[in-house]
Amino acid sequence: MKSITIHGLSEELDEMIRKKAERQNTSLNKTIKALLEEALGLNKKGRPDRSKDFDDLFGIWTKQDAEEFKNAIAQFEEIDQQDWK
Repeated sequence: MKSITIHGLSEELDEMIRKKAERQNTSLNKTIKALLEEALGLNKKGRPDRSKDFDDLFGIWTKQDAEEFKNAIAQFEEIDQQDWK
């Protein structure tokens, strides 16, 4: 595994990292690694975690929005038998 050194942390940032480590009862090293992984969107396997990419879109449609969308795509649910001959 690689190691890095980070110079010039502000007092505020240092304090926030230390408090987070204390709250989570983890080492500074583990806390900083978790913060970096989270910031870069990496999951435990080192691949980007895309499971939250669309969270900001959940629950924003009204019932009317959903009904309009359903009506707009209704034609795509129809099967034209001529297309299958």
